[in-house]
Amino acid sequence: MVHQTSGIMLMRGKTNRLFWIILIFSFQCSTLRAQNEISDSLFNERMQFIKNTLERDKVNTNRWWYGWLGTYSAATIGQGLVSINSNEKSLRQDMALGAATTLLGVTGQLISPFVPGKEQEQLNSISANTGSERLNKLAIAEKLFEECALREKLAQSWKNHAICGAVNLGGGLITWLGFKRSIGAGIGYFVLNSAITETQIWTQPTLARRNYKKYHQKYLENEKGISYLPEVNWYLEAYPGGLGIKVVF
Repeated sequence: MVHQTSGIMLMRGKTNRLFWIILIFSFQCSTLRAQNEISDSLFNERMQFIKNTLERDKVNTNRWWYGWLGTYSAATIGQGLVSINSNEKSLRQDMALGAATTLLGVTGQLISPFVPGKEQEQLNSISANTGSERLNKLAIAEKLFEECALREKLAQSWKNHAICGAVNLGGGLITWLGFKRSIGAGIGYFVLNSAITETQIWTQPTLARRNYKKYHQKYLENEKGISYLPEVNWYLEAYPGGLGIKVVF
């Protein structure tokens, strides 16, 4: 009788433990599902904001990048031809130095990380049919958005101003000391070319940087309950002699 009672108590103990295990994992599954949910309307709103910004920014970047590349290229070719065909020594020197300077501008455009991107095409290739796919696409979109804004910020950093200033100063010194001109001629070269390079820097598009700040303030700073982790499903499986846990990502 005692043995039978002990067996019943043992079964009750196992049943209680099983009950609590199921309760705990059910709670975890519910929490994970809640963290990975986002309404269709909010998803569409945020994606549309990002897509519109990236599309407009690409148009602006194309205009700026190809515009300055064409300007520097034309100036390099034009000054180079004048330098070769002119019989006046001072004019040849000025045009040769000017062509060398604008050639650096062409090189700078070609190697600059601030070039028209393909973020929009990349986003269009990502499906968003399920809840987890929508979260994944939104996470990728926000990452591309952030990278685009960062490129714009770096493009106007002090380093670019310093590099351009150093090149222009070097040209001014060559005009003054190398070509044995007046100090006024050297200063004039520095001022003129500094005005051009500063205009190039300050006309760079800043839409993505400005809109990312707005997006961050509106959607990310007070965001709660949304996780961009892939959806995780937990399953309890019974087998002879015990229980098992199955995790599906």
